[in-house]
Formats: sequence, C-alpha cells, structure tokens
Amino acid sequence: MGSGAVAASLPMSISRALAIPANNRKRSLEDVEHIVIFTQENRSFDHYFGTMRGVRGFGDPRAVTLPSGKSVFHQPNGAGEVLPFRPNVASMGTTFLADVPHDWNSTHGAWNGGRHDGWIANKGVATMAYSNRQDLPYHFALADAFTVCDDYHCSVLGPTDPNRYHLWTGWLGNNGAGGGPVVDNSELGYDWSSFPERLVQAGITWKVYQDIGRGLTAAGFWGWTGDKPYLGNYGDNALLYLHQYQNAQPGNPLADFAKTGTNILAQNENPAGLFDIFRNDVHQGKLPQVSYIVAPEAYTEHPNWAPNFGAWYVSQFIDILTSNPDVFSKTALFLNYDEEGGFFDHKVPPTPPQSSADGLSTVSTVNEIFPGNAKYISAPYGLGMRVPMIVISPWSKGGWVNSQVFDHTSLIKFIEKRFGGNLIEPNITPWRRAVVGDLTSAFDFDDPDSIKNIHLPPTNSFKPADFSFHPDYIAVPPANQTLPKQEPGVRPARALPYTLNVHGLLKLPEASFVIGFSNTGSQTAVFQVRSGGDAHGPRSYTVEPGKTLTDTWLLGSIGLPNCDLSVHGPNGFFRGFKGSVFGLRNWQLDVRAVYNEKTNGITLVITNPASHTANVTILDQYSGKSDKIAIGPGGSKSEYYSLQRFSGWYDFVITVASDSSIEYHLAGHLETGDDSISDPALGGLQNYHGGDNEHDEGSDQN
Repeated sequence: MGSGAVAASLPMSISRALAIPANNRKRSLEDVEHIVIFTQENRSFDHYFGTMRGVRGFGDPRAVTLPSGKSVFHQPNGAGEVLPFRPNVASMGTTFLADVPHDWNSTHGAWNGGRHDGWIANKGVATMAYSNRQDLPYHFALADAFTVCDDYHCSVLGPTDPNRYHLWTGWLGNNGAGGGPVVDNSELGYDWSSFPERLVQAGITWKVYQDIGRGLTAAGFWGWTGDKPYLGNYGDNALLYLHQYQNAQPGNPLADFAKTGTNILAQNENPAGLFDIFRNDVHQGKLPQVSYIVAPEAYTEHPNWAPNFGAWYVSQFIDILTSNPDVFSKTALFLNYDEEGGFFDHKVPPTPPQSSADGLSTVSTVNEIFPGNAKYISAPYGLGMRVPMIVISPWSKGGWVNSQVFDHTSLIKFIEKRFGGNLIEPNITPWRRAVVGDLTSAFDFDDPDSIKNIHLPPTNSFKPADFSFHPDYIAVPPANQTLPKQEPGVRPARALPYTLNVHGLLKLPEASFVIGFSNTGSQTAVFQVRSGGDAHGPRSYTVEPGKTLTDTWLLGSIGLPNCDLSVHGPNGFFRGFKGSVFGLRNWQLDVRAVYNEKTNGITLVITNPASHTANVTILDQYSGKSDKIAIGPGGSKSEYYSLQRFSGWYDFVITVASDSSIEYHLAGHLETGDDSISDPALGGLQNYHGGDNEHDEGSDQN
C-alpha cells in the first residue's frame, strides 16, 4: 500500500500541551486522574539519549572502569576494542537498523557478572551504535519539554516478555508455581495473578489500547500479524499469555478491557483507525483511570523498524490527549521501553548478590535469583539495562532530569501510591520494592505551571511512506574511533531520596581492606564495588534506610601488592581507594565525609594514624583548586567546603606526598531536599565554571 493510503493528519503543536494548566486543586498526587502507560520496544538509554545534555550519558565522569583499565565505553573486541559510534547514515531516525541479540544468555553475557565488558562478544559490534538529536528530534524535544529519567531500568536482563510481565504483574512468576519463572518469549500460557485484576478488585477503571490484528487469541497469534506489521499489537499485550485472560469471555473485565481494540484490517488497513477508540474515549471524557498503549509492530521502534515511525505514532496520542484540555490537565503519560534490545548502555544496573561472594543485602533477595536450567544460566533477574523513560504531564514540564532508580514495577508502585487503600501488588519482590522508586519524585504538584510555550517539531514527515518490510542496515564502526561527545550544559534536576556514605580503611596485620556502607536517606540503595584489574570480582551491596553493611577484601594475605577498589552508587555517587599495600601500611589516611544539608556543604575529616607527619593535597575537581595541609602524627584536620556554587555536586581527590600510589576519591551529590541541577561535569565542566568553591580549614584535632 502506498503513502496515499496513510491518513494525512498533522500533529498539533505540543506547545498547547505545555500551556494547559495542571489540575491542581489539591496540589497533590490526587490531582492525577488518568495514568497512561505507553511502552515501546528495544532501545537502550545510551543508544537514544547518550549524547543528550544534562543526563548521565557518554560524558559520565564516573563511568565504571573495565578489568582492562579503560572506561566502560572501550568495549573489548578480541585484541581490539569498539567505542560507541554513530553509523554513517543521513538519519538514524529513518534507518532500518538490524536487530541485535537480546536474550537472557547474551544479555547476562554482556553484563558478565557486573564487569560489563561482554557486549561485543555477545551482541556484535552493532550494539555500540547510537543516535543523536538530529536523528531523533521528536524524542529529544519531548525530553526537553517534560522530564527524562536517566536511571530508569528495564526489569530483567533478558527479552521482551519477562520485562512486560513485570510491567503488568510485578514479576515473571516465582520459582516454580504458575508456570514461571519465564526468562524467554516462549508464551506457553501461565497462571499467576496480574495487576489489572487488582485494579478490578479496587474498582479502578483500566483498558489496553491496541489493534486486534487477526484476533487476540492463539489462532490470531495474540494480535501479531507477522506479514502486516502496520496493524495488530505485535504480540506485546503480555496479559494475553495468562490463562485467566485467555479464558475470559465478554462481560468479564479481563476480556472487555484486555481483549478488545481497533480492527483496521476491516477498515481497508487505514492507519488513521488505530486511534479511533482512544480518541473517542478522550473526547467523550471516558478515558479510564489507568491505560496501557500497545503499538503495531512497525510503530514499536523495535529494530529494524525506524525510530521516527514510532515518534509519529506517539505524537498522535499526545495530540489526542491535548485536544481535550480538561483530560490532559489530569493525565500523566509515561513513555518507556520494555528492554534495551541488545544495544549498549554504559551504566551497570543494580542487582542483588547471588551469594555472599557477590556481596550482601539488608533486604531479602527471595525470588530475585534465577536458579538456572539446561538452557539458561543462573543469575539475578535484574534490574536490567537502562531504557528511556519520559514523563509527560502538566506536573512534569520544563526539561527536568530525574536520577532516582526506577524499573517497570515503579509504574505499579505509582498507581498503588495514587489510589492507595488495599491496592498493592504482592508479586513485587521485597528487594525490588525496596530498591526502585515509585516515580512520584518526577512530579511537581506545588508549582507545575511555571514552564510554558515549549514547541515540539512536527512529525508528519515521519509517517511511513509504504507498508513494506525493509532490508536491514548493518552498522559498522568507523576505522578511526573516538569517544562521542555529550551536549554541554546542565538541566534542572529533581530532588532525590539518597543520602549515602562509604568509609574504607586498611586493617593490619593481614592487609585486608574493609569498606563500610551507610544509608541515612529515605530510599534503599545499591552500592557496586569493583576491583582494579579484576583482582576481586564485582560485588553488590543493598542497604536499606537507617542500616549499614561492612565487608572485607583480602589484599596482602593473597599476595596482592596493591589496593584498587571503587564504589559506585546512584546519581554519580563514587568512592575510590588506591595505593600499594606497603604504602597503605605506612601512609594511609582515615578519610571521612560529613554532610551538612542545611548549609549545602561537606566536611572532609582526615586523620593521620601514622607516627610521622602526612603532607596531604585535596584537589577539588569541580573548581580546579588544590589545598595542601600537613597533619601531624595521630592528628586530624577538618576541611569544610561549601557546595552552593555547584548545587551540591562534589568531587575530591586526596593524595599523600610521600607515596604517589595512594589516592582517596570522593564524589557525588549532596541532597538537601531541594531541586538542583544535573552533574555539571557531564557535558564538560568548563561550560559551568562559576569560580572556586568556598573553603574553610577546620582546626587541628591533635
């Protein structure tokens, strides 16, 4: 079918959406009356947004280091390496990029126990391909107009169905009952409960918006047409793989709201009909309290389909919502992606420890470790890799970034939080419920209407010109590789619930290094510890609010001459400990960070346990200023730094003159309860320098 059959409808300017005042009668979450969840397919965060200003992308100053000693962006490829690259095409947004492996084993192989160095071996070189603003103008403009979440993860280190089960049911089945756990796309039919069933019990209205294709039964391939990719639902309504939905008859809410949809096969396959039911519900004021949108294959953005086909499809729903200002004023639309599709993302996802050798957790990890079978390796289910999430609503205007850890179950938690009462999804595991947020931090219910008149580009040119399958474009890295540049500048950042600290110290005489993890914030956090050169495997530490954990790394007793341990946490939190074991015995320091949220400052308390004076240098990497202090034997000094100028961001490197191998590195963001800015170092610190941080030297404590 040619382009003449495509409905000629121009998406209206989204500036109208931003000008629509929020329903703000109660100035609370209760003002949200409609929640719309729009889940697309198979794109990672870095693959789409790694170059975007003010997010943790390709310019991450605290990206993890691989066992090779290079940053995670230098992915090993035999004796060589592959860096992220933009393929040599006019526009990635209109390119039919070949699909990349994204099954359980290949994704866990890329993750490699947290080493994160197996992307090329398991996915091929095309995994490193990325897009930029010129390729994806609509996606970038949506993020600039509303709120982008740069620590939103898919739920599973695996393919579509297990991730969509998390979206709709909170998990992928427990270890045995109900036919689970399901770590592939086998779609055999299962018996565990779903979240929409709990919505029914709570009296909350809901609906799945989809096209039925040839039918929403096994005979109709559950809505996936195969040969007609511009209709149907691509089989992405995972509720239909649960027996209670398969067996539901008309009159049962499970049938009426999950097994109905448009039927454009009976309408001469006119794509304009894909939006009829949603349009009618919005115009008649009948949009349910909770909606799920499932696209036909060609509009899902799943490779090899062009991303801008998806942009056109998304824009139609936004235009329909904004055509009824009363409805949009009460609506929160979440645009996310079910999994990364095999495309590289540099941020190692938070995972529970599989055993005590892999770390510790203060919260139960029950049902978070796959036991393995003859086909699939035993490993944590997730969290999976980062995927894009844009929060589109009258309460999330203004180009914000939110860096709280989320996954697909966060959407369930958001609905739970909104409607309260007895609405709770017990399928969500204790570990996952503790670690991921509920997405409420992405909203401003106090003053949501301060940002207006932001324009999104039109998407009429993104409409498919035909309804045919297109050959794959095979991405090949350039001969001369360079690290991609991230757009300079900052964006406003939402306040986060993290107050984290880590303290490390060498213990004698066995020369073991002990690290203590503490959490005085309001959200459970996952710390990841890596050892230089892979002397120790990566470890993961989950710490609930008000709790601590401690663990030990053997050094001298197993013949290691050096200590090289790094600790990573949410929102750029970092601690690094380096030094020769001999040097640490003689010149190690005891370095502690003390936060002052009221003054937005940090005090570095440095103690010299040695019997000789230590000449110490503190380099502030944000201001570029160095302070040199002498600490007498057994003494300590306190150095206070105001973080006002950099909105709470800090990055200090502490060294000792007598041993150049010793280095203590403390970096992160001090949360004060107020909104701030994204990490100024993400796009190049020179673009944000406002001068030196204020600094006061404390008194000696000898």
